[in-house]
Amino acid sequence: MDAVAEIADRYRRHADAFERKVAAVRPDQWANRSPCESWSARDVVSHIIFMHGVMLRPLGRELSTAPSVEDSTLGAFRCARADVEALLDTPESAHTECDTPGGRMSAEQHVDQTLTDDLVLHGWDLARATGQDDTMDADAVERIWSSISALPNELLEKMRTPEAFGPGVVVFGPEVAVSESAPLQDRLLGLIGRDPQWSSDGNP
Repeated sequence: MDAVAEIADRYRRHADAFERKVAAVRPDQWANRSPCESWSARDVVSHIIFMHGVMLRPLGRELSTAPSVEDSTLGAFRCARADVEALLDTPESAHTECDTPGGRMSAEQHVDQTLTDDLVLHGWDLARATGQDDTMDADAVERIWSSISALPNELLEKMRTPEAFGPGVVVFGPEVAVSESAPLQDRLLGLIGRDPQWSSDGNP
């Protein structure tokens, strides 16, 4: 599989996993607290949809008309992912270089380095908020851990600063101490500012 197809496939796999979690949320769970401070379960999905729009803007595009997250959270997500899939499936768009907070890169690389990882990490938030299986894809955990742990401290600290990359963009929270002997998923969660023992009722 070439690099272009690999990026599109990776996005789809993680969008599929996130969509399954969205579809499994009961109506009475959307207001549940999430591990993201001040965000509800629905807010987590709203953020993911927002980030889909962020991927389109360097190309001069916006998200297509879609249901509101209040009317149909699942429908809103499906519309947003369709827009990004259309970008990835169109070589002219996918290969277009654009300026991003991480530097100049192709639109498909921007999706791969930002949005695909967000689907994995915020999938954990949504699962934990709504009592679903929160096990992340093991290959994704290793890939994201390797990428984040290799970042220079200066950049990592900037990523912990709310809105440092633009209005409404929150990347990581303050690091949470996790044992070096803990599973890699837990260490990754701590690195991005999540408590692996977080629960919606406030108890481990």
